[in-house]
Amino acid sequence: MTYKQIQKEVRNRFGIHVETCWIAHVQELSGIPTRRAWNRQGKNRKNPCPVVIRPLIKKVMRLR
Repeated sequence: MTYKQIQKEVRNRFGIHVETCWIAHVQELSGIPTRRAWNRQGKNRKNPCPVVIRPLIKKVMRLR
């Protein structure tokens, strides 16, 4: 699934908008390799995914 597809599915199922950086953070926490964003500065995430939204993104990512 692409980030746009994940965003759309989370919005349809749960009515919440998720940022692409949150999806990348959840993928990183799940051990899924991601590329470094061109605009990311430093090693730390500026906008980490909120703890309450992580399970929703994981649930949608399992639908693949």
